[in-house]
Amino acid sequence: MDDLIEVVDTLVSVPVEAWNALTDGNVFVSHQYLHALHTTGCASPRTGWAPRYLILRRGGVLTGAMLLYAKTHSRGEYVFDQSWAHAYERNGVPYYPKLTSAVPFTPVTGPRILARTTADRVVLIQAAVQLARAADISSIHVLFPNFDEVDAYKEAGFLLREGVQFHWLNDGYQTFDDFLASLTREKRKKIKQDRRKVSHEGVVFRTVPGAEISDADLEFFYHCYTQTYKLHYSSPYLTLQFFRRIRDEMGENLLLIVAEKEGKRIASALNFVGNNTLYGRYWGTTQFLSGLHFETCYMQAIEYCINHSLAAFEGGAQGEHKLARGLQAQPTWSAHWVADDRFYEAIGKFLAQETMHMDDYLDELKDRIPFKKGSI
Repeated sequence: MDDLIEVVDTLVSVPVEAWNALTDGNVFVSHQYLHALHTTGCASPRTGWAPRYLILRRGGVLTGAMLLYAKTHSRGEYVFDQSWAHAYERNGVPYYPKLTSAVPFTPVTGPRILARTTADRVVLIQAAVQLARAADISSIHVLFPNFDEVDAYKEAGFLLREGVQFHWLNDGYQTFDDFLASLTREKRKKIKQDRRKVSHEGVVFRTVPGAEISDADLEFFYHCYTQTYKLHYSSPYLTLQFFRRIRDEMGENLLLIVAEKEGKRIASALNFVGNNTLYGRYWGTTQFLSGLHFETCYMQAIEYCINHSLAAFEGGAQGEHKLARGLQAQPTWSAHWVADDRFYEAIGKFLAQETMHMDDYLDELKDRIPFKKGSI
């Protein structure tokens, strides 16, 4: 049967079940999640995220797809290439628009090419390169792909870039105290002190599954979420409409943690549940209390993972300080195709040096794990 590849700017005509059958259960590349980003205007041409998904059909049946966006900026990506854009600009060469294969605003590792076979992945990568060349696009950037995709990009001539995130891994803990017992005395003492501070302030927590998140809870969460951006003199990427849509269509994948004091909500954190993993995504507070951030975002999440036998908690992008709370450094990847040979060579040299430093950094972080010897 002949392959048919088309470029689409909406998932409206793509059947939900057929798409989700290719996602390996990853919540962030589900039809519902991506379509909600588009239809609520969060990831759209207006915001500089114009969908250009590659759809592979064989005999009229969906057999593969590649997440792809035409980007006019580098915001919301969490893999930073602004220095590359500046180098292009200094040399009078346009860097934007570029093509980005990613989940907008979501630095979580997952499939970027939805396909069951290596051959179909190769077909889609080749189609992306052909699309870029035909449109005179400067580059393609694949952000946070699954590790099993990396070799395919490398074989296609993409440059690889290594990064790091901090994840908590469940070593078969039966209780939170079991987890604490695995830590060094210093780290265990610090966590206990922080938890006592929050408790002594009279803060209690509600853990709310997605289907039970009320409008009032969601509106309070969104207020907290926007406050976090205001503190950093920025604007939020996502809208209340998006979060409402996600709650209504993907409630089984949501977990809201709400902190309350004297009967009033004071902080909240929204997590996603999927693939035996809890993903910490968004948080905010209406007041500062010592230890509240780590308790709401990390300790409550880790305790939930232990109580529900989840294998891991991914605490979001960056944050070396998370080591002290029992999270461990994990490598992440991105892959980059560059059309101009001059810039390909220059960026390749930069990444070779950066990778050496990143490998040294990861080794250093492994030496700083907060666990007692022999506990992991």
